[in-house]
Amino acid sequence: MLTFAEEILLLMLDDEDGTFLPTRTSAVEYVLAGAVLLDLAFANRIDTDERQLLVIDSTPTGNPMLDRVLERIAGSSGTRDTRAWIEKITGEDTEEIRSQALASLVKRGVLEARDEKFLWVFRSRRYPVIDGRVEREAKLRVTGVLLSDDIPDPRDVAMIGLVDACGILSEIFSGREIERAAPRIEQLRKMDLIGQEVGGAVAEIERSIMMAAVHAPHY
Repeated sequence: MLTFAEEILLLMLDDEDGTFLPTRTSAVEYVLAGAVLLDLAFANRIDTDERQLLVIDSTPTGNPMLDRVLERIAGSSGTRDTRAWIEKITGEDTEEIRSQALASLVKRGVLEARDEKFLWVFRSRRYPVIDGRVEREAKLRVTGVLLSDDIPDPRDVAMIGLVDACGILSEIFSGREIERAAPRIEQLRKMDLIGQEVGGAVAEIERSIMMAAVHAPHY
């Protein structure tokens, strides 16, 4: 199973040339930070209340990206709420999260890392999709949740929140589809499926991601 960070980065790639779709960089950083917390919540490693985000099980997950953040939270002194942890991870770890997630997708054979050079000087890196099946499955899950009335899986509800927060729904759906899906998105935001699944932790993380992304600086 892909992590949330891996899935969101895969959905952000342009199918044609392997470059990233235009998004607000600051909002994406908050989304990646929140994505790691979501995975830890679904793995029953963290929980939240109104005042703090805390570790309930410090056993490593086996994923270095997740375990580094888990260890940091477990070893921290003082009390931080969910929003504060998203801010802290965004400031210190999101570039590493992005790099590790992309490296994992390359290792799995989903993407290819291709460096672009001009006069032998490195200019940029693209990530063309090799195994399009994984990307199609991710998009189909998002589409299936938004364009149907079926009761969704809690993990898919969380993924919708991440996609919405970083502003790439318009790259996945047409304007007419987005208009049609607007009531469904609002409905999903009010569902308590996530809270029931992981004791409220994911719902709180989702709220904090949206708040941080909305107020993220434009650059």
